[in-house]
Amino acid sequence: MIVYEFKAVVNKQQTAAIDEAIRTTQFIRNKCLRFWMDNQGVKPYDLNKYTAVLANEFDFADKLNSMARQAAAERVAFAIKRFFDNCKAKIPGKKGYPQFQKNNRSVEYKTSGWKLSEDRKYITFTDKCNIGKVKLKGTYDLHFYASSAEELFPRRHAHQYAQIKRVRIVRRSNGYYIQFCIDAERNIDLQPTGNTIGIDVGLNYFYTDNEGNQVENPRYLRKSEKALKRLQRRVSKKQKGSNNRSYAIKRLGRKHLKVSRQRKDFAVKLARYVVMSNDFVAYEDLKVRNMVCNSRLAKSINDASWSLFTSWLNYFSLVFGKVVVAVPPNYTSQNCSSCGEVVKKSLSVRTHICKCGCILDRDENAARNILAKGSKVTGYLTNTAGSAEINALGQNNLCLVSESLQDKLAG
Repeated sequence: MIVYEFKAVVNKQQTAAIDEAIRTTQFIRNKCLRFWMDNQGVKPYDLNKYTAVLANEFDFADKLNSMARQAAAERVAFAIKRFFDNCKAKIPGKKGYPQFQKNNRSVEYKTSGWKLSEDRKYITFTDKCNIGKVKLKGTYDLHFYASSAEELFPRRHAHQYAQIKRVRIVRRSNGYYIQFCIDAERNIDLQPTGNTIGIDVGLNYFYTDNEGNQVENPRYLRKSEKALKRLQRRVSKKQKGSNNRSYAIKRLGRKHLKVSRQRKDFAVKLARYVVMSNDFVAYEDLKVRNMVCNSRLAKSINDASWSLFTSWLNYFSLVFGKVVVAVPPNYTSQNCSSCGEVVKKSLSVRTHICKCGCILDRDENAARNILAKGSKVTGYLTNTAGSAEINALGQNNLCLVSESLQDKLAG
């Protein structure tokens, strides 16, 4: 599944219509969640049927396209399934019980309720929400993908043959965006490089590899923290409900959006470079959710965005047919990468010194242990990585990741 995003050029009337559609989606989602709470044995099909009941009962719900209502019910079904999966897996801590939504920011259509223009520069929403014709601003070319079954099979009217499966309208602090979810696979063949890498992420440096190469931690939130505090003070000083407060909130939101985009851009480019430059990548499978419980390091850990980086590592491994493996982080910093001796050290000790004479940077020693663990798990020979072995592993798309990451990539 590929997602293309365009900026939507809308007027005030369309803005109000989109906001109403988003509020309706939130209403349907919360109603479906309440229906599941009040009734035992409710299945996803029952939630889809309940959206038709809501459309008959509420006039504003009937304005939204039927498939858009079903998409809102599917969000509830996914949240319920994730909750039960976490319970079965006995994940420590909170299991993610479905919650009522308070600030929804998107509405999703399936294969009906919208129509692309012939030049693929405009999209028209055809339901009763009166959004109308919206101009798409972006660089992606949608001519390669059929928006309906009729474009591929003129005599058939089955929506399952459409290549554009879903269309989302997403509201952000700097405007509205249109996302197209396209049913297509992205596979790129690359020549084997024969390189392997072990990665140890950290806070002083974003990561250190087994060769001692280090990548600086950009610390985007820390750099923007002064401006964010200033904008937050302006919000708190404005009168609640006033236009000045709404304008101040939008400015604050745009600054947060810029920080999140900087993080994503850094993670995507770095992950792509790492995967393209190496045939085998091993990284430590950190439990970031547990690590942020440390109040002193929580902000720095969230600012580093390790989970975002590892998610893109696994995505690009599938695109380029490379091997990416997540290994347990146990004792990677304490064990000596040369002799295997346990050398206990606190977080403040940044140099690994062993009796065997091995003196390394703490993170480089950990990266070497991570690479050794990864090669042991997969059977990948780091010292004799021939092209035949690389091709075989690439064809099998060997990617040992946690179940949560697999679900994230599949979604």
